[in-house]
Amino acid sequence: MTKKIESGWNFDNSYARLPQSFFSILKPNPVKAPKLIILNDSLATSLGLDIQALQSEEGIEVLAGNRIPEGAIPFAQAYAGHQFGHFAMLGDGRAMLIGEQITPLGDRFDIQLKGSGRTPYSRGGDGRAALGPMLREYIISEAMHALGIPTTRSLAVVTTGESIIRETDLPGAIMTRVAASHLRFGTFQYVAKWGTDEELRILADYALQRHFPEIEADESRYLALLQGVIKRQAALIAKWQLVGFVHGVMNTDNMTISGETIDYGPCAFMDIYDPATVFSSIDVQGRYSYGNQPNIVEWNLARFAESLIPLLHEDYAEGAKLAQDAISDFPEQYHSNWLAGMKAKLGIFNEEIEDESLIEDLLHMMEKYRADYTNTFRALTFDKMEGNVLLGTPEFAQWYELWQARLGRQQESNVSSQQLMRDSNPALIPRNHQVEAALEAAVKHGDYSVMEQLLEVLSSPYAYTPGETDYSVLPKQSSSPYQTFCGT
Repeated sequence: MTKKIESGWNFDNSYARLPQSFFSILKPNPVKAPKLIILNDSLATSLGLDIQALQSEEGIEVLAGNRIPEGAIPFAQAYAGHQFGHFAMLGDGRAMLIGEQITPLGDRFDIQLKGSGRTPYSRGGDGRAALGPMLREYIISEAMHALGIPTTRSLAVVTTGESIIRETDLPGAIMTRVAASHLRFGTFQYVAKWGTDEELRILADYALQRHFPEIEADESRYLALLQGVIKRQAALIAKWQLVGFVHGVMNTDNMTISGETIDYGPCAFMDIYDPATVFSSIDVQGRYSYGNQPNIVEWNLARFAESLIPLLHEDYAEGAKLAQDAISDFPEQYHSNWLAGMKAKLGIFNEEIEDESLIEDLLHMMEKYRADYTNTFRALTFDKMEGNVLLGTPEFAQWYELWQARLGRQQESNVSSQQLMRDSNPALIPRNHQVEAALEAAVKHGDYSVMEQLLEVLSSPYAYTPGETDYSVLPKQSSSPYQTFCGT
């Protein structure tokens, strides 16, 4: 029974007007005793939601999926995807999209409840989520947003009052995820595999209207869609690399048409610089390692492009060639974004032919001497290398001299260069050991203060305030490497 909730919900349901084979309408999966753990006040306000109403009993019932607000049409999206290179039928197995919130500024955002129960795509799972992984996604996605990286965001986390069984009994939770949309590469793969060409055209037109309204509705619009997605992914992955972010599970169902980072499962940030860095316990071959992320994005884009071939040209061979030509532009686009970002991290404004070798030499030194990625650039920003493992090495002394000479050959002042570096090098990142400490305090002891303090610091990663110092400290050395796990 639909009941009006005075929380500011202003739903449209454009995706629900697409062919019904794209999704499955759901009945809510009520939970026993929902309790609000954290609410993203600033995000709620930007969405046009009333914070006090969301904190009320009825508001929490909505965030738990126990009550459906007026105008909502809950459903789970169907999609497919290549998981570690293997194609599979997938879908929202533990999430329901309740509607598209239209903000006071007229923007449109999906509102999805993650961990809300079984759906037709659950594949034997219980459809629920544990508190730890939901809080982890909240922390990391908000950190990514503060870093200026396109990302889905977390509006709230509620506990369910129920236990879920994994290796042990864990407290259940539901996270409310906010996204420009949940259109994935895998959404197109699903329709290309099991739908008709007309359904594929409908989906592509929908994606264009929602995410690329500037593209004119002519015969080349589907090629323009592909090119637009390539451009956004090239920019996104460069931003990942520039801050040392490792996604961990870059399956095609975890890549968005909008160019947002999505699905924070076994993700983490790199401490010691090493391109081979892998955190995920299931990525035993290093497919999704830090250094391999650009290659994987290109591979994933090729799978997305394959799904569009019927729309690119009536002749399959011609369509395939158009797709391949578009994909071949990705490496250059990515590299251009990455190089511009790395130059900014070193305070370089203009271009010289030796810039890339200067950058690569620094990275090679960092790898050789096991330098911390974030703290090294932080030290360079303020020209205070004391305590950094690079200081005192002959390679760094030579490199530093070349770097200073390079800065001296540009018109911009040293003050301008330092400001560029401050704007490009975060003072801190969500250090893995600090995230784990916050999650342990919350899940095991019901103490959310550690997480709240961490979130406060992470909200201003470029501020360089004295209070941030403790959050830049490296973890104690361990005999076993840090591992992350999929949030099941």
